[in-house]
Amino acid sequence: MVRAIGAGWLQYVGNRNGKSLHDMLAAWDGQWMLALAHHGYNDLPANLTDAHGEQTADTAYAFFPGYPMFVRAVDAFPGISTYAAAILTSLVAGAAATVAAYRIGRWCALRRWPADEARGDRAGQIMAVLFASTPMSVVLTMAYTEAIYCAFAGWALWMILEKRWLTAGLLTVCAGLTRTTAVALIAVLVIAAFAHRRDGWRPWVGAALAPLGWLGWMVFVGIRAGSPMGWFRIQSNGWGTRFDAGAATVRYLVDTLSTNQTAGDVVTAWVIVATAVLIALAFVTRLPWQISVYGTLAAATVLLSTGLMNSRVRLLLPAFVVLVPIALALAQRSRTTQITVGVATTLTSAWFGAYMLGIYPYAI
Repeated sequence: MVRAIGAGWLQYVGNRNGKSLHDMLAAWDGQWMLALAHHGYNDLPANLTDAHGEQTADTAYAFFPGYPMFVRAVDAFPGISTYAAAILTSLVAGAAATVAAYRIGRWCALRRWPADEARGDRAGQIMAVLFASTPMSVVLTMAYTEAIYCAFAGWALWMILEKRWLTAGLLTVCAGLTRTTAVALIAVLVIAAFAHRRDGWRPWVGAALAPLGWLGWMVFVGIRAGSPMGWFRIQSNGWGTRFDAGAATVRYLVDTLSTNQTAGDVVTAWVIVATAVLIALAFVTRLPWQISVYGTLAAATVLLSTGLMNSRVRLLLPAFVVLVPIALALAQRSRTTQITVGVATTLTSAWFGAYMLGIYPYAI
């Protein structure tokens, strides 16, 4: 329902601004995803370029292969186009990620209130709504990697909480083939496995499996590019993405909140600030360390690097577990308050997603 409202408003805004829903759901990086699923990493259309308007022999390798591989597999079914396969993959993955958000919220609530199953269910439901109505949750219905990554990462994190080490390891491999944000998940699984090292061989195997997807892609691209840091070099050269300890983020916040009059940038700045506050709350409210550490590291991969600042809201979606403190707080409030917040976040998400795709002139 939350995403349906967002899609409906997106179509309306697109019509008012001369853009089709079809094109908006495959905009920007979506074009890369569709081309990689259809053509592979070779023979890509010349119009696909990096942030500087260039395409080299290595440019495409900035994009991880997981999502295009899944889309290609769905595309193999008769009567399904590459575009339909991409949107279907994101829709299914987004639904799976939402269920994972529910499980994580419920798990954290029951850890705090072990005898209150009803409150645990409420916290899980609220967490699912909050995840589905984050400011850029429109990306869960686009030809982008966020939906499938959040599905793998969300379920892997829940498996870690449940101490299902082998499944967590395999899901982390899949997440690592999808986005570099998986380094946060890998770190949590390795730390958790070490903490439970006396529980037999399963934690060790789970930890050993965890980095294989991400590391395998890094090695593959490194060999192709002729440098162990090949993937990072491609990202830096093509999109200006590199570690800077958050200096670019701080400059963006100061400049945006003092002089910028564009709604997209102002909201982005406040989302960054809110994320930092939620990370602090995760530790102050003593959430399970797996949640706090993953949320912190996932956000750090975004906020401590340079790059396109206007895409930060989308890139922060994989750190969705920082929403758990809000879900737990709302679980203790009245039903009226819960519904009011749910409606408000749904409408805000619908507006912002449609604004960024239908009106905002820059890439997201």
